[in-house]
Amino acid sequence: MKNVIVVIGAGLIGQAIARRVGVGKHVLLADMRPDNAKAAADVLENAGYETSVATVDVSSREAVRELVAAAAALGDVTGLIHAAGVSPSQATPATILKVDLYGTALVLEEFGYIIAQGGAGVVIASMSGHRLPPLSVEQNKALATTPVEELLSLPFLQPDQVTDPLHAYQISKRGNSLRVLAEAVHWGKRGARVNTISPGVIITPLAKDELNGPRGDGYRRMIEGSAAGRAGTPDEVANVGALLMGPDGGFITGSDILMDGGVTAAYWYGELAPQ
Repeated sequence: MKNVIVVIGAGLIGQAIARRVGVGKHVLLADMRPDNAKAAADVLENAGYETSVATVDVSSREAVRELVAAAAALGDVTGLIHAAGVSPSQATPATILKVDLYGTALVLEEFGYIIAQGGAGVVIASMSGHRLPPLSVEQNKALATTPVEELLSLPFLQPDQVTDPLHAYQISKRGNSLRVLAEAVHWGKRGARVNTISPGVIITPLAKDELNGPRGDGYRRMIEGSAAGRAGTPDEVANVGALLMGPDGGFITGSDILMDGGVTAAYWYGELAPQ
């Protein structure tokens, strides 16, 4: 049986990381939309990778468990790339919390039961998590360690507290990095590692939705006001993903890597700072 890399969210970032770490392994591409998974699999197959596809709704425990079973049946799951999510322009606050926050916690928990010794996972969060003002110590711990099925019942996540899609997205992404920090303890007991990448504006279809949506002017201002002065590419995220999932990243776990071209720096201490 081969080593298996599971990609949840078969978009450009997930595919790019899979190209770096999937050579000689079986790449299982899972997506909410079967056509997306199939299209990604076709591209990788044509480039010489061994692939299969699955459909998954990360907000459903039953669906995630079915994916875990399918992956385990293929071989030892040595890698997890979790890149599924919805953006503020695509969904309501409730849906964002359900998919991006709850769904990520669910995926980490279920794959944490079967990840192979020496395995590694990467969760794609966002620089948005770094733009949220500091939470209390109690809120941090709640996002990191509350049992998955109780997560959406936290008082500070209720509809009267999270009324805006951007706020829902920011707190979900902050929650992702905190959850990974806590899950790194559990994964470590299996001899595995897990980390978060928080990208900035990376040119993907999701980013184009944002650039062409109601927040487009803000996105362009972020790009122009950053040290890099440009958006990033999926391949640049994949370079970091390959480090975190490979032997050179063997001492890195429970970490969050912010890679946004300097947008967050400019937001807190530069010309993008709120007036």
